[in-house]
Amino acid sequence: MRVPTIRRLGAALLALAGITAAGVIAATPAQAAVFSTYGTGVNVRADAYLSSAVVRTLPGPTSIDVDCQKLGDRVTVSGGSSSWWAHVPALGGYVTVAYVSIPEDKLPGVPECGGNPNPGPDITLANVQAMFGSRIANPRLVEEGLPSLNRAMRDANINTPYRKAAFLATLVHESRLEYNIREIGDTRLYGGRGYIQLTGDFNYGPAGRYFGIDLLGNPELARSLQWSAPIARWYWTVARNINPMADALHMGRVNAAIGYPAGTEDLRRCDSFKSAIRVLTGSVPGGIICTRPSKLSGDTSKLTSTEFDRLAGTPTSKG
Repeated sequence: MRVPTIRRLGAALLALAGITAAGVIAATPAQAAVFSTYGTGVNVRADAYLSSAVVRTLPGPTSIDVDCQKLGDRVTVSGGSSSWWAHVPALGGYVTVAYVSIPEDKLPGVPECGGNPNPGPDITLANVQAMFGSRIANPRLVEEGLPSLNRAMRDANINTPYRKAAFLATLVHESRLEYNIREIGDTRLYGGRGYIQLTGDFNYGPAGRYFGIDLLGNPELARSLQWSAPIARWYWTVARNINPMADALHMGRVNAAIGYPAGTEDLRRCDSFKSAIRVLTGSVPGGIICTRPSKLSGDTSKLTSTEFDRLAGTPTSKG
C-alpha cells in the first residue's frame, strides 16, 4: 500500500498554494521536478541510507525540487514503502520517496543519479550449486529462499558480480544458504539464526528496531522466511558497510566485518568468493585480498559500526 489519498491531497494542496513548512516555495531550477513531502520530522540525509548523517529535518509538508533519484535503504512507513531516495540539491541531501506524496514507489519522470548498475538476472539454484558444490546440502530449502534473498540483494544494492560473490560466499559459510538454520549446538537465547547467523542481543535489538519487529522478544523470527533475508541485508548495509569491501576485492575485510576471529576459515571463505566470481564472470580477477588487517584479527562481532570502520579504515557512509 502506498501513501493514503488524503495525505497526498493535503500535501499537494500545500504545494499548489506555493507554501512549505518553512514558507514560500523557492524558485525551481529548470531541470528539477517538483514534489511534496508529507508528515512531520522527515529527515534529509547525506546519502540514501538510514545510517547516513541527517543534514536537516523537515518540520512539516515541504515542496522539494528533485534533480535525480537513487536506490538505497528500504523505508517502510504507515503509508507504504520505497527503496528510492530523492536527491534535493537545495537541501544538500536525500529524502526517502516513502515520504513523498505520490502513489508510486519511484518518482515518475526523474532520472537515476548517475545511473544505477544493472543488477542482472536473479541468482538461481543452478548458480549457487556451480559456485559452492556440496556446500549446498539442501537444494529444496535453498531454492525456497532464493526469491526473498534476491529481493534483499536488490534492496542492498548487491548488484555487481563482486558484491554478489562476497555476499553469497559469506552466507554459504554462515548458513549453507538455508534461511531457517539454527547454529548447531548453540542454545543461547540470542544464538546464531538465519542466513547471516544473527548473534547477540547487540544485533537482535538494533535489527528488530530497524524493521519494527520484536526480535528480542521473539528471536525465532530471525530464521523465518519473511525476515531471514532482510536481516542479512540489514547486517550487510547498516550494521556494517560491506559493499565497498567487496568492490575492492578485500575478502579479508568482509570476513572481519562478519564477526569472528581470523584463521583458516578466512581462506576457505576467500576460496568460495573466487569460485562465485568465476561462475558470475567467467574468470577470477587479480588483486583479491584474503587476509585481514592486523587490527581486525580478533573477534570483531561486538564492535559498533563506527568502531569497526575506524579499525578497518573504511568510510562510515553507505553506498
